[in-house]
Amino acid sequence: MARNSIEWKEVPNFPTSHFVETSIYTDEGLFREEQDKIFNKCWIIACHESEIPNPFDYRTFQHPGGAPLIVIRGEDMKVRSFYNICPHRGNTLLYEPVGNAKRITCIFHAWSFDSMGDCVDISRGKQGYQDRFDCQHAGLREVKTEVGYGGFAWVNVDDDSCTLKEYIGDAMGMLDEHLSEPLEVFHYHRAVVNTNYKLWHDTNSEFYHDYMHYFNRITGMIQPGYFDRKYTGYPNGHASVGSMSIKYDAYEGSKERGVGWPGLAPGGWVLIDIFPGMTYNLRTSVLRMDTAIPLGPNKLMIEFRGLGLKRDTPAERAERIRDHNTIWGPFGRNLHEDLLGCHGQGLAMRERTDSKWVLHGREENMTIHDEGGMRHFYAEWSRRMGRKAYDPYGQIKEQAVA
Repeated sequence: MARNSIEWKEVPNFPTSHFVETSIYTDEGLFREEQDKIFNKCWIIACHESEIPNPFDYRTFQHPGGAPLIVIRGEDMKVRSFYNICPHRGNTLLYEPVGNAKRITCIFHAWSFDSMGDCVDISRGKQGYQDRFDCQHAGLREVKTEVGYGGFAWVNVDDDSCTLKEYIGDAMGMLDEHLSEPLEVFHYHRAVVNTNYKLWHDTNSEFYHDYMHYFNRITGMIQPGYFDRKYTGYPNGHASVGSMSIKYDAYEGSKERGVGWPGLAPGGWVLIDIFPGMTYNLRTSVLRMDTAIPLGPNKLMIEFRGLGLKRDTPAERAERIRDHNTIWGPFGRNLHEDLLGCHGQGLAMRERTDSKWVLHGREENMTIHDEGGMRHFYAEWSRRMGRKAYDPYGQIKEQAVA
């Protein structure tokens, strides 16, 4: 057997922060633990306020911790979230992904609830329960909800969680001035990929994989300052990649962008990763928001939103849509390659028996091709899980990784 194939079986000769064990991508038990210790404790983006602009507008949301939720704008215009579960017999209340419901009525026994989550009617309630039980005992189970950081509706199913502001900390500082105006979603799509959510987050956390993208190589990597962008890690696992300007007209057939973004330089690019799986990606004229929602250890749903300014004229909005669809959206020049990359990782990881580890070992002074972003991510993962990402089941002898 060739020596290099033997080395695949050995503990990598790197600091333990620079590699992870492959079971963290495939193990069903670890995934269930992640749902409990990570997703059920973190703030997660459920939708954008522009998707529910009117009283009684709602969206259903499959929380990555497993709970089905309703995000609804009340008659008082406040955005609230509730479990999409009737408190009577646990039936699903709303089946459509979007809609408008002044009254939410369960199809099972016709119990009804208003947009504030209060029960407003129990069919034959007096006859069946007399004075023992009535509407005041049957409200919907509310979930913590805050709107912020670009108008997104964030939810947290942990009643004892910190505030959204405390969770984000200073991580959004680079985008603050660019999110000062009301935004509006003009494009939504989702992709379901046979991979682990951490592998998708990897594509948003390191740019060594720009070698996979022809378009990025000729519009970004050749530009002055590309290799100087610095990673900055923040508490709670968040990270940002320093901004730069991209020369999009370097690609034959491209043209100078006809519309920009408040406070952003022409061709500007700012990217911020929010733990455990959300990415703000502002490029020139469009904000793209990615939200990773794991459906299992080996299956991932990613929600993609393209956003412009609410005040856009029809011509400005058309230009943003064009930019999104031809460059950054699902029909653009590199998103499909990202999806193919993490899909291939997911397929191979489940069959990977020759090696137990994945390296995050590149060191380039925390610049853009340094893998410090993922090392920062896995340090937070390990802290929340109470496990070592490089040895989640404590099977490596300490002297082997000293």
